[in-house]
Amino acid sequence: QVQLVESGGGLVQAGGSLRLSCAASGRAFNRYDMGWFRQASGKEREVVACITSNGANTYYADSVKGRFTISRDGAKNTAYLQMNSLKPEDTAIYYCVADTVSVVGRNPDYWGQGTQVTVSS
Repeated sequence: QVQLVESGGGLVQAGGSLRLSCAASGRAFNRYDMGWFRQASGKEREVVACITSNGANTYYADSVKGRFTISRDGAKNTAYLQMNSLKPEDTAIYYCVADTVSVVGRNPDYWGQGTQVTVSS
């Protein structure tokens, strides 16, 4: 099993940046694909970005391509989501996820508690 703890959320003005971190505890961090989902108020949860266990491949939702970057550091057991050029529509609770298979198009096995990101206009 793996436990996930997010940090780095907060309030930022449109056009600003935030970096979310996801600290993973448990065994074999490098076995897991990692990702970020988000859920805005009144909307369905959606995948934002994913990275494979070896860090070689990434996936981004069209809405964040060119603005967000996902990365991971195996030595620190941590995944990151760098968010630039933030827009009010990026406002949501962001969840870190992990699974031993791709998290795209499925419900990942492991979820963090979520961190709120609010972008003001």
